[in-house]
Amino acid sequence: MSGPKFLTGNVEAIKSFLDEFDVRIINTSLERVLWSGDHVFDGTVETLEMLRSAGKRLIFVTNNSTKSRADYKKKLDSMSIACTIGEIYTSSSASALYISTLLPLPPTRRTVFILGESGIESELRAHNIPSTCGTDPTFRRDITPADYSAISRLDPTLLDNSVGCVLAGLDFHPSYLKYALAYHHIASRGAHFLATNTDATLPSAGALFPGAGSMIAPLSNMLASKKIGGPLAMGKPSQTFLEAVEKGVGWEGREKVCMVGDRVDTDIRFGVEGGLGGTLGVLTGVSSREEMRGLNDGG
Repeated sequence: MSGPKFLTGNVEAIKSFLDEFDVRIINTSLERVLWSGDHVFDGTVETLEMLRSAGKRLIFVTNNSTKSRADYKKKLDSMSIACTIGEIYTSSSASALYISTLLPLPPTRRTVFILGESGIESELRAHNIPSTCGTDPTFRRDITPADYSAISRLDPTLLDNSVGCVLAGLDFHPSYLKYALAYHHIASRGAHFLATNTDATLPSAGALFPGAGSMIAPLSNMLASKKIGGPLAMGKPSQTFLEAVEKGVGWEGREKVCMVGDRVDTDIRFGVEGGLGGTLGVLTGVSSREEMRGLNDGG
């Protein structure tokens, strides 16, 4: 792979780069690419309007599973960024699509145990997939001696017999009880283990916070002790996510597709490993210029 070209301030190089992808899709991450917190980066709206006027198609993709596509549509609308729900893909929507179309769940075990927020619940509902835990307040409590006993017996009042999949994402209310139940659904009941994404950090308001990967790590460590592998991740850089976007958008070939993002480990890998025509790293987010430059060494 050839090293990166830095385009900042080079008008001719920028024009040439844009012309190279003048037919199909510009994939654009959200947080720290278009905005940070509630602050829209200067020139964002004008740039996106320019791309649309030049005939580019824009697809907005994000690993953040806490919001649904409808939530992101409201966020984009509030920032005067024009889009349709059909142009938005989240790790939650990709997970729901995968579960509904590709995961071999028997009819009696279609329920998904969620470690995560309402964005996952909304996308599963859109695909008529039943779920449990998630934002249900009855799971947001301390574990009790009676719980230990019930879980060890695989009591169906706590371990729902209809659960066939555990889907883990960013959870703002993790608890010992949730981890214990998720573990036994997988280790004792044989449920599939999926993750919306495995990002270690979540960028917001100009700082980094624990991401989905940090929430999932305790569960993965428990399962590793039983020689059970980690989750199948749906979000970037997973090619399952790219395939979901490709199926939804229906573009013809990937050579005219460019991925725009701020993280080398997710966004840039997503584009490179997916064989997209190009990737564009921005320096408004997680990865630094030095990390981008490290791609010269195949990093």
